[in-house]
Amino acid sequence: MGKFKKVFRGLEDPRAPNAQHDFLEVLFIALAAILCGADGPSDMERFGKSKEGLLRRILRLEHGVPSHDTFGRVLGALDPRKFEHVFSRFMAGFAKFNKIKLTGIVAVDGKALRGAYDRGCETTPLQMVSVWAAKARMSLASRQAPGRNEAAGAVEVLQSLCLKHCTITADALHCNRAFAATVLEQGGDYVLALKQNQSKLYDAVARRFARGGTRSIAELREPSTHDRSETRRATVIRDRQIGEDNTFPGVAAIGRITSRRRCQGKRADPPAVRYFLLSKYVSATRLLEIVRTHWSIENQLHWILDVVFDEDACRVRKGNAPENLATLRRIAANLVRSHPAKISMRQKLKTAAWNDAFLLELLSHMR
Repeated sequence: MGKFKKVFRGLEDPRAPNAQHDFLEVLFIALAAILCGADGPSDMERFGKSKEGLLRRILRLEHGVPSHDTFGRVLGALDPRKFEHVFSRFMAGFAKFNKIKLTGIVAVDGKALRGAYDRGCETTPLQMVSVWAAKARMSLASRQAPGRNEAAGAVEVLQSLCLKHCTITADALHCNRAFAATVLEQGGDYVLALKQNQSKLYDAVARRFARGGTRSIAELREPSTHDRSETRRATVIRDRQIGEDNTFPGVAAIGRITSRRRCQGKRADPPAVRYFLLSKYVSATRLLEIVRTHWSIENQLHWILDVVFDEDACRVRKGNAPENLATLRRIAANLVRSHPAKISMRQKLKTAAWNDAFLLELLSHMR
């Protein structure tokens, strides 16, 4: 518990001064419950009562196990910006202690909390923006997109991070001047997908590739899987003029990847062409690696949050609770992934629920 208090001591208790349950004890139980598969405040209360003997070895619990109403009030009133700031600080310290490098390719992408919507507004759930260190396989930060504006949320969350020695990747939604400028200001480089939502810039890049000139070229053929094969051909050209002509900050090179997919027993699909803006020149081989690695945020973070932590099924939607619960899930995912046990993340959560010693091992990772 001392390590937990050291991490979260900067958080301010949002409740009235006469609140009975210790604020950090409530957060500690909430995190421990999520590590055991809890979904929301009701599960947290049930977890606390079933594990009360274990918890009393760590916590004072002067007024017993908090009720689900207490968990709901704390999560709903807690300032999510301050909580996210503590999360980012925790990840920096966690990585330093465990000698994990959070540099390299860092992916930015949004994810909707499908169950977190007001009654009658099923089509407008909350939208979270996540920052993902691909090599470390760790979530670095998350932020609710203001007004479901994912582009604005991405800029806000990047402003809180040091991006030195990082290459930021993002899809075409984030290919805008504010995003690129923020990455450069925070000390990073970018590789941004470019589509026709930036029509003038897109046309300029397409015309540049139609002309001759020195370029780096590489081709990669993926082994046949799921009865299909795919070949990707990358081309990179040094070009700063395109960025200057279109007032897009920091462009040093442009890239193109042409993909050809063929399903077994069928004709090859028409080639798909994608363009990219790069703030730093890289080889065509490196561009193929960067673009492929970007999608690890979908496979290794968003998929885990939905399938293992049931994030989309959570119906908590009052106050700041959805955003704070999302942050707790990302902390839990990082702790679970860092545990050396050679079992799946789902099995780790089940083992934590069944085995008190394993649960304590997960929590002991906090430094």
